[in-house]
Order: sequence, then C-alpha cells, then structure tokens
Amino acid sequence: MTGLDDLTHPPGRPPRLLYGADWNPEQWPEGTWTEDLRLMRRAGVTTVTLGVFSWARLEPEPGAREFGWLDRLMDLAHDHGVGVVLATPTASPPPWLGRLHPETLPRDEDGRTEWWGSRQHFSHSSEAYRRHAAALTEDLAARYARHPALVMWHINNEYCTYDWGDEAARTFRTWLQHRYGTLDALNTAWGGDFWSQRYAAWDEVLPPRRAHYLRNPAHVLDFRRYTSDRLLDCYRTERDIVRTHTPHLPVTTNLMPFWSGQDGWAWAAEQDLVSVDVYPDPAAPDAGAHENAFVADLTRSEAGGRPWMVMEQAAGAVNWRPVNHPKPEGLNRLRTLQAVARGADAVHSFQWRASRQGAEKFHSGMLGHSGPRGRGFRETVRIGADLARLGPRVAGSRLPAGGIALLHDWDSWWAQRHEGALSTHLDQGELVRTWHRALWEAGLPTTLAHPHHDLTAHPLVVVPHLYLLDDTALDNLRRYTAGGGRLVCGFFTGVADPDDRVRPGGMDARLRALLGIDRVDEWWPLAPGDRVDCGTFHGTLWSEELVPAPGTEILAAYRGGELDGRPAVLRHGPTRYLSTLPEPAALRALLAEAATEAGVRPVLAGLPDGVEAVRRGDLLFLLHHGREPVTVTVPGRHRDLLTGTTVDSALTLDRFGAAVLEEHP
Repeated sequence: MTGLDDLTHPPGRPPRLLYGADWNPEQWPEGTWTEDLRLMRRAGVTTVTLGVFSWARLEPEPGAREFGWLDRLMDLAHDHGVGVVLATPTASPPPWLGRLHPETLPRDEDGRTEWWGSRQHFSHSSEAYRRHAAALTEDLAARYARHPALVMWHINNEYCTYDWGDEAARTFRTWLQHRYGTLDALNTAWGGDFWSQRYAAWDEVLPPRRAHYLRNPAHVLDFRRYTSDRLLDCYRTERDIVRTHTPHLPVTTNLMPFWSGQDGWAWAAEQDLVSVDVYPDPAAPDAGAHENAFVADLTRSEAGGRPWMVMEQAAGAVNWRPVNHPKPEGLNRLRTLQAVARGADAVHSFQWRASRQGAEKFHSGMLGHSGPRGRGFRETVRIGADLARLGPRVAGSRLPAGGIALLHDWDSWWAQRHEGALSTHLDQGELVRTWHRALWEAGLPTTLAHPHHDLTAHPLVVVPHLYLLDDTALDNLRRYTAGGGRLVCGFFTGVADPDDRVRPGGMDARLRALLGIDRVDEWWPLAPGDRVDCGTFHGTLWSEELVPAPGTEILAAYRGGELDGRPAVLRHGPTRYLSTLPEPAALRALLAEAATEAGVRPVLAGLPDGVEAVRRGDLLFLLHHGREPVTVTVPGRHRDLLTGTTVDSALTLDRFGAAVLEEHP
C-alpha cells in the first residue's frame, strides 16, 4: 500500500502540501475549462478531483462509454501541471439504472423506495448495481492507468446508504450465517425468547424494519454492523479493480466526519491514505474551531499517526443547515492551517467553481459566484501561497507520539443508541466530543484510539463512555493499568457484552475491580437542565447510585436528593471514575489534573483565550480563533515560516491569525 509520500515528495523537487478541490467541469461549457486551470495555477492548486458524479456522462446508456470529454480534461490538467484524483462515479447512478433495474434502488424502514433524482440512490447489496459499478470502474482504470495526470484514486463518495429492502434482506441473512453459523446461535445472541422472537428458518430473518413497538436491540445492532461491512465491501471491490491497474497509486474514499454509520477504524484500515470531509459551522461560538480540531485528531488517529487528507471543506457557506452562514474573512485560511497543524498533508475543498444549477448551487466554491475578483478567491490564492511556503518544512512530518488516548468504539456507539435506553439524551458520540473539547481547551495533546489498541505509549487513557466492552477490551485496560498507565473512566461503561447482553452486576466485574466499585445499585439519568450538586461542581446528564469497594477514595460526593453522600467521583489506585458529567469547566479541570499527575503537559502553557498551540515535527503552530488581536509569549527566538519574520519572546496574532514557528538561533 502507498500513502501520500510519493505525492508530497516528488522526485527532484522540494516536498509539498497538496491543495485543490472537487472540479466539476462537465457542468460548464468547455470554454471555462482552460480559464479554470489558469486560475488554479494562480491559486497554487496542485490537484483536483474529477468525475465524482459523472456516471450519466460516462455511461449515458447501458454499456455505452463516452470518455472523450474526460480525455480532454485529463490532458488539459496535465498540460497545466495539475494532478488528477480520479473518482469512480458510483455514488450517483444514472436514472436508466433505476428504471431498468428497480432492485438497485434502496428502501427505507417503511419499505418505501428511494428514487433517482438526488444521489446515493443505490442498494449496496444489489447485484445489478455492483455489476454495472464494477464494469465502469474497470473501464476507467484501464483507460487512464497510464495517463500522466493521474495521481490518486477516489472511490465513490461519502458512503452513507442504508437499505432495508429485499436485496439487503438477502445479504443480511448471509452476513448473519457467517457470523453465527446456526439459527440456534443467532437466537441465543439475540435473546429470541424475549417477546417470542425465535426464528425457525433463515428466510424469516429480515432487516429491522418498522415495527409496532420497540425493536430487538441486538437485531438492530447487528444490522448496523452489517451495513458498515456491506458498504465497505462495495469500497473494496472498486478499490481492488483500480489497484490491479495502478498498484503504485494510492486509493482512498472520503469518510464523513465522525458519522455513526461507518466503523471508522475498520474503514481506515482498508485505505492507502485516510481522507475525510469536514464542515464546521462558522456560526458556532468558537467558529467551528473545536469541531475542526476534533475531526483532525480522529482522522489522524484512524491513519495511525500518518499524514492524512481533507477531501472536502467549504471555502464559505454550505447549503444544508437551517441558516447557512458564510465564513468571515480569514476563517477559511485558519481552518486550513489548523488541519495541517494536526497532520493533514493534503487539503481539498468542495468545490472549485460554485455551481449555477442543481441542489448545491448555493454551496460555496474556491472560485465563488463573485468570480476571481471576489473576496473568497483572494483568500483561496492566499491559502495556496501559505501552503507552498510550508510544504518543504511540513510535508511528511508527524505530531509527537504519546499524550492522552481517548477511547471510542463504533460497536459501543451503535449498541448504546437502542430504542429502549434509559435516556434518549445519552449519546456516546456527544460525550466523546465533550471530553475531547475539555482536553482541547486545556491544550493537552490527544489521540483517539480503539479499546483494543496498544495503549502503552500513552501515560493517560480517558474513556468518556463505552456502554459495550468485549473481553479483549476489558483485559487490555487491566493490562494497561497494571503496566503503570493511568485511567479516567466515565459513567455507564462496561454495561453490555458484544451481544448487547447486560453484564452481571450492571458493570463487568473486571471493570468494577479496576475502578474500585463494589456494585451499582441504580442508574439515575438526569433530564435536560437538571443538575446534581457534587460539592465543588455540578453534574449533568447522568448520575449513579454506587457502592465503592473498600480502599476506594471518594473525591466528590452527591449532596442532597436520593443520592446524598453517594460517590460522584472515585479514585482507586491509577484509576478515576466519574458517575456524572461535570459541567465544562469542572470536567476540564478534572482531566487537566489527571493529565498533570500522568506527566502530560500542555503544548504551550499560559496561552490567551482562543489561541491553540500544536506541535508538528519541530514546528510550533499558533492558531488564534478569536476576533480581537492577542499577544502570545513564546519562549526563545523563532522564525515565522508564513511571514519570514523573526519572533523574539512574543508575537501578536490578529483576528483568525496564525504563525508557524521554527527555532531560530
């Protein structure tokens, strides 16, 4: 497998960072194509993604091939020194496929067909869809494998299709037979004796369609596992076709940011480089700074610390929020530099030229509707110049190893979200974001990890919430702490096994012993707006009626109410357990204290509010997310790679300002 190194370290040339966009020239007269490429060169664009939604152009009727327009585009891109990330267009089949093969169209939980007229209208299990997708992918790969413009493959787009139809029912049964072997094993895993749900024949097993009342949570959990696996199989099929023709080129697909439908760990393992789409809301209180940092940390972690790619971001407004705010001047540049600081070696946007027609005509482009004289394009040019300056010093470098590991597992997330939960307000994804934000605000370097990963390089591991923990994960945590690691664990963790069966005692006995908990008498979820008094802070969302084991220290206890005197925060040897969610400042302080005890320090202490510091390789990135100028104290003498100026002890960052510092004697 290959990653970005061959692209960011071209032979005989300085290292570079890739910069570009989805380019959809088929939506425009050919007269604009050369103008686009001329403006791309002005903006410092290195690479463009072609063909993402071009199936109907490439195959206007079954078996026909119209490659002439793409031939001309590939040649033009090469002539202008722009590399092509060629996409397989299989996310959006042409209308004729659904008309001739209605079984290719997915169905929702109520059995309603999702028709053509948008995108992602395919059943991942349809043999007809897979056959036509593979045939077109084969012809694309054969035709362009040796084209000098081709630098990378992009498979499909944002795999996010669900299907509860007959095609899915057929492959779901096959998936279950592979997983369980026999109906008896399936009935045992799903608790079939509850509500008389035992299956007597495989043909009785269906996707978890609309039901009169609550559906079997184990059934729903397996359907979520199956859907992620089935979509991944679609990706593998097309990936393997293009690899056969171009084994030397990297292959990727764009993951959606922290989406619950894909097991990100499993998907990342199948990609030569990991890429992601990220669209933080510029109207968020921090202008999307934390969301951008969180997605970057997750994607870098999925990539095993290697450089990764932003496949899509927005130069300005998107078109799918209730109110779509544009990015203020300087914010697009700051978000781009923030991604690079956290490990990205390639940053693309959706899209190059803003569309005049279609559902996304009000989604921004690097070249907006205001044209090359507009503010957006001027910022596009500025970003390109910044990345060109940074490339020789940044490309290929990594963030320091170690720091804090924050555990997340899609299996647990899927299991926790069942219909019969104790609280519909408890969501693992939101808790992961909340704990990551506390660490980010404290300036603490953080990596996300799966509970099976080797954790020994991390002096501190934090577990916001993992409802489902299998035996391997539980044993891994025990080994980690026995080897000297420190652990902070959040509530309602270790409750269920991989079949979503509640562990005896309401929490696995191994975890209770590790955390110093004798028993959990009751879980006490809190309603929105409710708080519990914990002495020095207030708790939200959740609380628990715990009995600590002998020798366990109570760091905070509930005051008043049914839980008066019961522990809110426990410490047992190298572990801490939180039975509630402290309010933001308290959570930040608690995690910072645990980090200090573990020897983890902020990247740069004493920063003004809104300033983020990140080390990548031997460079220090300073990123200012506020709107008023601030002065940052920096120990020693440095040179700012963005401006070429010398920084001696302190520097001023204007609104949305950034500096990339290297030590300078």
